[in-house]
Amino acid sequence: MRPRRLLAAAALSLLAAATLSGCAGTVSLQPAQNAGDPACAAVSVRLPDRVSGQERRWTDAQATAAWGSPTAIILTCGVAEPGPSTLRCETVEGVDWLIDESEAADDHYRFTTFGRTPAVEVYLDYDVVRSGDTLRALSPILNPILEKTGSVCTPRA
Repeated sequence: MRPRRLLAAAALSLLAAATLSGCAGTVSLQPAQNAGDPACAAVSVRLPDRVSGQERRWTDAQATAAWGSPTAIILTCGVAEPGPSTLRCETVEGVDWLIDESEAADDHYRFTTFGRTPAVEVYLDYDVVRSGDTLRALSPILNPILEKTGSVCTPRA
């Protein structure tokens, strides 16, 4: 009788571990071209465990981060630095962000730091999180690390 109880307890433990680990597995992403920039490493180690109420998840690419299950926020450091743009630009906590609304119909938005090197991109699911909360959580981390290039948001006429 005792071996059966031990076997049942072991099976239950394995099932629970498999279930819990399957809830939020590693997020598969591609590293950006400049992911090896030392500033990206500095960003990566300072990112919070929670953003906009979403728990951080492991990723398999250098200088990336993800939050939520399913993934609601993806951060990629080392993306191409944007040049002059017609995209809307907003300043949040001292960091200028270009706002790409080309996937807004699917409730996905892409935010890219402007006037900073290396550049950081944040891609989010607007059904789950709001950009203001997300950028307010991340901008104070990025502001002292990402070097200013001199480009800044300018008001639209």
